[in-house]
Amino acid sequence: MEIKVRVKTRASENKIFEKGGIYFVHVKASPEKGKANKEVIKLLSRHFKSPVRIMKGFTSKEKVLRIDEE
Repeated sequence: MEIKVRVKTRASENKIFEKGGIYFVHVKASPEKGKANKEVIKLLSRHFKSPVRIMKGFTSKEKVLRIDEE
């Protein structure tokens, strides 16, 4: 399954919410050296209880992620 994600970095807390079919992920991490991407993957993997990987948007705030359903 693929989902659209919009990321906000340097947030005050880590959180996930969905609105209009888009997942909004706020992470405390900064975008340098892939830290925010790692945090996004970690949070969404826990949320969906499945492995997650970025398909598009490695350097963008808007991403497409694949959730590997088990």
